Amino acid sequence: MEPPTPGLRLAVDIGGTFTDIVLDSGPERFPTKVLTTPAAPERAVVDGTSAILAGARKTFADVRLFVHGTTLATNAIIERKGARAALIATEGFRDVLEIADESRFDQYDVFIEKPQPLVPRRLRFTVPERLDVHGSVKLPLDEAAVARVAERLLAERIEAVAIALIHAYVNPMHEERIRAILQERCPGLSITLSSEVCPEAREYERTSTAVANAYVQPLMSGYLNRLEQAFRSNGCTAPIHLMTSGGSLASLRTAVSFPVRLIESGPAGGAILAARIAAERGEDRILSFDMGGTTAKICLIDHGRPFKARAFEVDRSSRFMKGSGFPLRIPVIEMVEIGAGGGSLARVDAMRRILVGPESAGAEPGPACYGRGGAEPTVTDADVALGKIDPARFAGGKIEIDGGKAAAALEDRIGNPLGLATEAAAYGVAEIVDENMANAARVHAVERGAEVRARTLVAFGGAAPLHAARLAEKLGVERIIVPADAGVGSAIGFLEAPAAFELVRSLYMRLDRFDAPSANALLQAMSSEASALASEAAGGRPLTEQRRAFMRYAGQGHEIPVELPGRPLTGDDLAALRQAFEAEYDRLFARHIPGAAIEIMSWVVLVSCAESRPDRLGAPPPRPAPTPAGTRDVFDARLGKKLEVPVLERARLQPGTRIAGPALIVEDGTSTYVSASFDALVDAGWALVLTAKAPEGRS
Repeated sequence: MEPPTPGLRLAVDIGGTFTDIVLDSGPERFPTKVLTTPAAPERAVVDGTSAILAGARKTFADVRLFVHGTTLATNAIIERKGARAALIATEGFRDVLEIADESRFDQYDVFIEKPQPLVPRRLRFTVPERLDVHGSVKLPLDEAAVARVAERLLAERIEAVAIALIHAYVNPMHEERIRAILQERCPGLSITLSSEVCPEAREYERTSTAVANAYVQPLMSGYLNRLEQAFRSNGCTAPIHLMTSGGSLASLRTAVSFPVRLIESGPAGGAILAARIAAERGEDRILSFDMGGTTAKICLIDHGRPFKARAFEVDRSSRFMKGSGFPLRIPVIEMVEIGAGGGSLARVDAMRRILVGPESAGAEPGPACYGRGGAEPTVTDADVALGKIDPARFAGGKIEIDGGKAAAALEDRIGNPLGLATEAAAYGVAEIVDENMANAARVHAVERGAEVRARTLVAFGGAAPLHAARLAEKLGVERIIVPADAGVGSAIGFLEAPAAFELVRSLYMRLDRFDAPSANALLQAMSSEASALASEAAGGRPLTEQRRAFMRYAGQGHEIPVELPGRPLTGDDLAALRQAFEAEYDRLFARHIPGAAIEIMSWVVLVSCAESRPDRLGAPPPRPAPTPAGTRDVFDARLGKKLEVPVLERARLQPGTRIAGPALIVEDGTSTYVSASFDALVDAGWALVLTAKAPEGRS
């Protein structure tokens, strides 16, 4: 047996359709895609890893770093497949989840439908207790009432419970006492405290986050423990690190305690990859486009850093309507995610419109062309019918593609109801999904005061390179980058993520009544806790710390972040804090309010490993394109007709190679369609760079 390889790194991204695996040894990278096994996700991970290690002539014992991301938590919430969960709240606050913030996401829709709470009303219990806004006890906890609730939890066979009491973010003593009683009376019960998972003001958001954490915790802890055991039994001793929604790595122990932080872990990895791609090429404004088998994710990246937020919504009942989903208060890379993937189902509605998604064929049965029992047409079936997918090369030949079944599904469910030929039906499906993604990008940019046309599109994921050119045509984007091994892009991004942990705590304070000792005591406690959690995933690497305060003018409803010095605060810092707040307010709103009272609502400490900045790539010498492996008839959406295009093997393309569009560039993990609107170049980093021939005339 060969000696262990220093630095052998493994990354795994479980999606709704495919599980992407990347083995990186430094000089070489071994990517693969296998179908996800929904009933036991660890099976696909172990089997796929075994195969990729065998191909690299390595073993599980050679792995020195294992980074993992998954959409399991997201899918459990969307599909309502989490634990049988309950909520314990302060007496009088049973209906926080339904009252929410009393707003309507669509004010004029009299038939508005909100997503059903993860915990039904009959499983929401209350106990007498009360703390005031400063954390002082106004009404002691009724422990006899807690004991009665414990009996109800046992009778209802509850698997997980969220405890969210009024003002527990200031003083967690009552939540902690309830946990102690439940641990004694309900052994094996999974317990989430709002004061641990989201110690911030705003009752609805804190309760919603705690409930979501409780809902997915048994599922995620069971899966992660099974995965760890499976890898250990195969000889892997490397610690398992989990990708978080905020773009950092957390230890397995932290992930088991706070699985809600993994909700957007897969998409976050893709944003990390896109940011690095941008930095290597000196791109300041990026539109990251990740399209897999189930969803498409779009993210804005400026100056090498993705937009970040402290909250987002999951399971929106209305695709683009803010407020129509469950709010989660966690650090997250800000992006829009829609049900538009290769497996998204297409149908005709009562108004004879073609609709695509958000429902997906998933891995089982998968698109009709997989020949695994799927009868509904999908985006992948449309791509096959349009000639964009070479059946012999799909997924490296590991999945057989049946073009006849794709055509039959499109004809049966789309063509016949609308009186369209199969090719026209496929074109309709592709145009709808591409327009859905283009519209999502426009809305996402407008909400953040950004523009799209001048950005470079970075496309990755199994389906994105097939659709990137048409998406760019619709958005007016003139430059596209498809990185090497784009089909497993999110998994590659995992390997670039820093170990980190971010804590947020609420402590109200007016600047004109600044209490430096209280602020410093809180920040120091947060620093110690975040450092301990980040060091679990850092592996001895040095850590850095960033501090921020979320501030607003007194009486406003929302805050903006202001950087703090990495040292104890003093009264001499007040002028600088006001100046920093007003400068940021000016940047966002083009003016500020001189002399107005300013208040601090929350404090943030982020402890992370230092991030390395990649070197800028140079320009490779020009090379001619190799002889095509053949030709295919591909339907070009902008021109509205089929074109005979050359098929090139991406593995044979060297840096400096230029390819005139239209062309189809195939590889194991995905294929890139270079439409007639673009030409392509392989840059020094082995990425495909598509540049528009002429922007005018595209639609």
